[in-house]
Amino acid sequence: MRHQWDVKEMSPTSGRMSASSREERPAVRNLSSLGYTSPMCGRYALEAPRSQLSQRFGLDECAEFAVRYNIAPGTDIPVVRQSPNGQRVLHLLHWGLLPHWAKDPAIAARLINARGESVAEKPSFRDAFRQRRCLIPASGFYEWKSATTGPQARLKQPCYISLKSGETMAIGGLWESWTSPAGKLIPSCCIITTAANEMMRPIHERMPLIVAARDWQDWLAAPADQVIGLIQPCPGDQLQAWTVNRRVGKAAEEGPDLILALPGEAPPTAAAPVRSTRTKRAAQ
Repeated sequence: MRHQWDVKEMSPTSGRMSASSREERPAVRNLSSLGYTSPMCGRYALEAPRSQLSQRFGLDECAEFAVRYNIAPGTDIPVVRQSPNGQRVLHLLHWGLLPHWAKDPAIAARLINARGESVAEKPSFRDAFRQRRCLIPASGFYEWKSATTGPQARLKQPCYISLKSGETMAIGGLWESWTSPAGKLIPSCCIITTAANEMMRPIHERMPLIVAARDWQDWLAAPADQVIGLIQPCPGDQLQAWTVNRRVGKAAEEGPDLILALPGEAPPTAAAPVRSTRTKRAAQ
């Protein structure tokens, strides 16, 4: 199947599809409490501006997008891919994978994550893993941990996790393109997850795959058998975490205050250098 790169149906700044294609959008159930119940990554933030991402990822093309602090499944998110002519591009894709063979677009709501341990074999993900890998820029992601004792034991506390360096991380993902019966193209993606590293383990047993900058080009373009070894948790000492307000559990909440540490838990800050990781493209 030929996978198209036309993204003209996407609204460039809202994270939503244009009115002309909204009726073709995958049906998504209520995800307002997904962060509390999902067994994997279901919410993240991206506060880096377009100019910074263009430099950091060495982009040849970068769509307009809005800074967001509570990005939830079922919306359109900035995704870095390698185009057929070898350019590194950023477009907005629907978060919730729609395999090209899908009959019912509602399947996207169940495919926001792909387990790294089985991504090469599962029918929903294996074709995309072989041919359509991507990077999802994130300033940090949220995960929920349980209180172990006391009257709050049944409540879950959201935590925000970011790189100690302060740089934008690249989460490993997969992408697909699906054509509706009416002929509308919907490009979509999902996040790959791995077992938690030693820093994440007290918070949650899973974490998103964070791809090191030195491996970005291989992840985007190398044969699948050469990158399967990259699917492993990043070193725990590269991450920092702090608790944040439970408001982030509601997908309608937005704003920079969502990533602020609760009183008494302010993390150290790091002024990260912004540098391009662009490498010479391999012949396609």
